[in-house]
Amino acid sequence: MIKVLIAEDMHMIRGALVALLRLEPDINVVAELDRGDRIVETAEKTRPDVAVIDIDLPGLDGLSAAEALHERLPSCRTLILTGLTQPGNLLRALKGHVKGFLLKDAPATALANAIRSVAEGRRAPRRR
Repeated sequence: MIKVLIAEDMHMIRGALVALLRLEPDINVVAELDRGDRIVETAEKTRPDVAVIDIDLPGLDGLSAAEALHERLPSCRTLILTGLTQPGNLLRALKGHVKGFLLKDAPATALANAIRSVAEGRRAPRRR
């Protein structure tokens, strides 16, 4: 079972992501957050295999949160959700040990597949 933490500040989107992942027999959402500054603390308590993090979060942006998460809990792999791709964000994400980028306009099936890839130690393909 792949344990997943979801960090997305938009309540409807976060709820939809959680509902979608609950349909997957091999994925268990162990935490849902709406702020970046709570990711590390929550991950230390829940020990997710994968953190799905929105790039733009209040409190601490998603990329900074991913970097901090890698430092404190390197066993947790990260997948960044974003509406737009910018070269600077991609480079910063790679330096922060992010394992994948997923655009929010990707097909719904792409999320579970990206989580599985990241959980297995592979980079999730960037999808459009």
